[in-house]
Amino acid sequence: MMMEERRIKLPTVADAKEFVTRASQCDFDIDVYYNRVIIDAKSLLGVLSLDLTRVLTVSMHGKNEAFCEYLDQLAARTIAA
Repeated sequence: MMMEERRIKLPTVADAKEFVTRASQCDFDIDVYYNRVIIDAKSLLGVLSLDLTRVLTVSMHGKNEAFCEYLDQLAARTIAA
């Protein structure tokens, strides 16, 4: 299985909560990381422990079209910011 990655920003706690909610609906592992810190994307406390001012990399070990479309929206917003 090929791993897919997206670069996003979650500037607010509300964005982080929405991200975790959507990640939790996927039936495969999803990690979020920057530098050497790797967090389970389905863990709200873990995601909130990241520096939300940074661009984060999302690594998906599976495929979910709805989640990918959501990440594409976040990625577009990240590039525009």
